[in-house]
Amino acid sequence: MAPFYDALKVAFNKKSEDGQLEIYIGDIDGEWCINAVPNGGYVLGLIIEACMQRQAHTKHKDPIHVTAHFLRSAGIAPFEVRIRELKKGRGFTNLTADLVQDNVIQVTTHQIFGVLSSPPNSPESVLTIAPPSPYARRLPLYQHPSTAPIIPLANPYGFLSRLKTTREPELRAKNALDSPTRTNAQSIGGSGLEWGQWLTFMDERQTLSPPAIAFMADMFRSPPSLLPKSERTGLSDVNWFPTVTMTVEFKVPVPKTSSQRTTGLYANCHFVNDPQGRHDIDVEVWSGPCEVGEGKVEEGWREKQVCLAVSRQTSLIVPMHVNEAKSKRKKDNSTPKL
Repeated sequence: MAPFYDALKVAFNKKSEDGQLEIYIGDIDGEWCINAVPNGGYVLGLIIEACMQRQAHTKHKDPIHVTAHFLRSAGIAPFEVRIRELKKGRGFTNLTADLVQDNVIQVTTHQIFGVLSSPPNSPESVLTIAPPSPYARRLPLYQHPSTAPIIPLANPYGFLSRLKTTREPELRAKNALDSPTRTNAQSIGGSGLEWGQWLTFMDERQTLSPPAIAFMADMFRSPPSLLPKSERTGLSDVNWFPTVTMTVEFKVPVPKTSSQRTTGLYANCHFVNDPQGRHDIDVEVWSGPCEVGEGKVEEGWREKQVCLAVSRQTSLIVPMHVNEAKSKRKKDNSTPKL
C-alpha cells in the first residue's frame, strides 16, 4: 500500500537479446484497485512512466498522445513494460509499450512523445485558440473547488482515502428526466449524460505528472450509473465498467499558478449499445485554482484554468461479481523486484 507517486515505481531492467526491446519492471500496488482489479488509469500511468524514463535523455521527453487497448485485466503482481521504438523523427518519437504479466500481454499501447510546450514566438507556432478568443473552450465546471460540495468516493475504490472529491449539482441536474434536452421533442442533438468533479490528491508530495493525469482521466463516474432508476432496466444492483480502449492527449503543462495536485474533470456520454452495454466517455482534465476545500474564490479564477488533457474511452457494463471473481495473481518470485 502506497501513495500514488510511490505506487508508480518502475525501473529499467534489461534489453532483449536482439536489442529491439527495452524492458522495465515494477509491482502493481494492491491499494490502487476497484475491488479486485487495478484501476485502468493507474495501470496506464505505469506504462507511461516507463516510457517517460526511456525518453528522459532524448529531445522528445513529453508524452503527447497515448492509445491503450486493455486486452485483459491486470493483476496485483509484478509486471514488465516492454518498449519498442517504431520511429524517431524531427518532431515526434513513436513507441509501442506493452504491460506483460506471466509472459502474457495485458495492455498494449502506442505512445507519441515530443515537446509539450514551445517557447513564446516559436517559429513552429501556427495557431492557438485560447481566451479571450470567442472560440476558446472555457472551464465547464460550475463550482469553485474551495466551496464545491464534498462527496467521498464509493467503497469499491481501494484508494478512496487518497483523494478528496466534490460534486457538481448543476451538471447532475442536466441528467434528470425533466431536463430540457429530454422534454423538448424538437431538440436537435442534445441529450446524453454529463458529469463533473474536482479531485485533489491528499498527499502533499504528489504532483500532476503525466501518469497522474492519465489516472485522473479515468476517475469519472461511469455514465450508466447516472441514469435514474427507471432507466436502468436490466442492470445489476452493483456494476463494474471495465475499460476496453482509452486514449489520452496531453495538451499543456500544468500552469505554475494552478494547483499542482488538483484537477477538474468534465465527462459526457452519448451512446450506450448492446452487446455488454458498450458505451463511450469523453473526458476533459482541467487545472484547478486550489485544493478541494481550501483557498478562496478570486476574481477571474475560471479564465486562468486550462485544459491539461482530453481522453476518450470505450467501456462495458458487467455485474460487479465478475470483478470480484478475478483472483489476485500470485507473485512470481522469479520476476525481478525493485
